[in-house]
Formats: sequence, structure tokens, C-alpha cells
Amino acid sequence: MGTVLSFQDLVVWQKARQFVLEIYSLTKNFPKEELYALTNQIRRASVSIAANIAEGFSKKTLPNKINFLSHSKGSLEEVKYYLILAKDLNYISLNDFEKLRQDTEEVSKLINGYAKSIKNYHENNPNK
Repeated sequence: MGTVLSFQDLVVWQKARQFVLEIYSLTKNFPKEELYALTNQIRRASVSIAANIAEGFSKKTLPNKINFLSHSKGSLEEVKYYLILAKDLNYISLNDFEKLRQDTEEVSKLINGYAKSIKNYHENNPNK
């Protein structure tokens, strides 16, 4: 494992960023009347996932870092609901829904793993 100098070095952030790009691509096809409703909501929530990982990276204390990861997880859950709604409204296909559902699960596992790693680091390096 290489040295992590920036949030951009984190695999969890890289996957979250890729997920945002997928959401933006997918929502280009949503109906125009959804531009300021569902399209805006799902885009904002997806951006928040990666943004909170990035912001939490710079925090010095464990509680602050974990708090931002918690916000990231909350935004991820919000996106999950919006994807269900988009499927129910027939804005996305079942195949797209399943692909994105799998992506949300992967990002969720990575966030959990990152949080666990941070906790372990702080437990083993209490003066840092």
C-alpha cells in the first residue's frame, strides 16, 4: 500500500468519485421536468458522498473524521432511495438500477473499511 498524501489517494474517494460520474451520466436522460427535483437531489447527494470523504480526510481528530464518514454514508443511503424512486418512475432500467445498487454496496463497504482503518490507526497511535 502506497503513502496516502491526499484524499485523492484514497481508493474509497476514487470509487465514490467514479460513482458520482455514473450518476451524472445516468441523470442526463431524466425528464426535463425533473431537473430541479429528482435530478438535482440525486446529483447533490452523490456529490456529497465523495465531498465528505475528502473533507473528513483533512480533519485531525478521530471523532471529526468519523463524523464526516457518517455524513458520507447518510448521503449514500439517500442516493439508494433516489435510485429506487428513479426505477419506480421508469427513469432508469432494471439493469442500470442493479449496476448502481452494486456500486452503492461497494462504496459502502469501502467507507466502512476506511472508518475501521482510521479507528485502528488512532488506537495504535494515540499521540498522532
